[in-house]
Amino acid sequence: MITSLHLLNFKPFANQLLEFKKLTLFSGLNSTGKSSVMQSLLLLRQSYQQGLLPEKGLALNGDFVNIGTAQDALFEGAKEDLIGFEIVLENNSKALWRFKYDREVDVLSIDSEPVSSEVYKSNLFGNKFHYLQAERIGPRPFNEMSDYQVRQLGQLGTKGEYAAHFLAINGQKGIPNSSLSHPEVKLKTQRDLSSAKSMDLIDQVEAWMGEISPGTRLKIDAKSDVDLMSFQYSYGDSNPYRATNVGFGISYTLPIIVAALASTPGTIILIENPEAHLHPKGQVKMGQLLALAASGGVQVVIETHSDHVLNGIRLAVHGGKLDPKDVQLHYFQRQNKEGQAVTEVISPKIDRNGRIDRWPDGFFDEWDNSLEILLQPAVKGE
Repeated sequence: MITSLHLLNFKPFANQLLEFKKLTLFSGLNSTGKSSVMQSLLLLRQSYQQGLLPEKGLALNGDFVNIGTAQDALFEGAKEDLIGFEIVLENNSKALWRFKYDREVDVLSIDSEPVSSEVYKSNLFGNKFHYLQAERIGPRPFNEMSDYQVRQLGQLGTKGEYAAHFLAINGQKGIPNSSLSHPEVKLKTQRDLSSAKSMDLIDQVEAWMGEISPGTRLKIDAKSDVDLMSFQYSYGDSNPYRATNVGFGISYTLPIIVAALASTPGTIILIENPEAHLHPKGQVKMGQLLALAASGGVQVVIETHSDHVLNGIRLAVHGGKLDPKDVQLHYFQRQNKEGQAVTEVISPKIDRNGRIDRWPDGFFDEWDNSLEILLQPAVKGE
């Protein structure tokens, strides 16, 4: 598990240390640096997968992230042409990467001693990793197949494009963390009345999907001759519906639920905007599910604009499902110092009752701000 990340001269950060816990949540106004933190981790993984680490440099563009040029990655006010990343792991081992910026050829080459090979065995670089970006796939009548990504690497795709294929292969397997079992999962058949509730991944996914759209059932068929998965939904005893007739909320949510339920302890999941296309109740349930995953040993890193997702996490803490010591909140805000925009990070704490010790301006306070105005006498029209 990652316990801290130190950024030097990377994008909006001159020198920033961030603490990580089992569940880490980034929030803040747009373009304040939340995504840049995610990108720093993705850059390291991407560079390793492209063979540039440990000895060469950074792969700024690839499957996980596209930064652009080396100049785009360098902090605008950097006092030296150097970008640095330091990660501390749970066992207190450290990994420091320093990259020198060459202005003439606009590249970032390695400028530090090689990082221990043991670090590259951590979840950030291995198969116990999922990244689901903000722009996930919308409703599609067919989804992609990839035996290499799903069977060999256990991946869902950065857009969740392999979630259907993953479910088709692993749907009958039990979820590794029983604490994530949905309380309303029904027994599969009458002859199972004496046995425990179904812990199969497909049944648990459908149950949690029911928090988004009640009664959801999934129908997945492989079209192996064209490497596609047919994907349909039904509700109760209804006929199956094409995914294109159901809406964005389900397709955007499905890969997150699958990742949370299928991940074994030690996995790290990076998720951008888990609230996308979800109604408020669904957002709260999403926060609770991710909190349960974190309590079971999965490291969850979330970037969100949703107070409902935050409240789902707070409810999990209040209900004793997640230790408040395992939650880390970071709020990003932009400050103007000496004519230059600088990102400042504030880290509120959450207590055993799910209460937060401080609410800086802009930290999920818009509801209160709007309500304060609404409680005032209305302005008379002209």
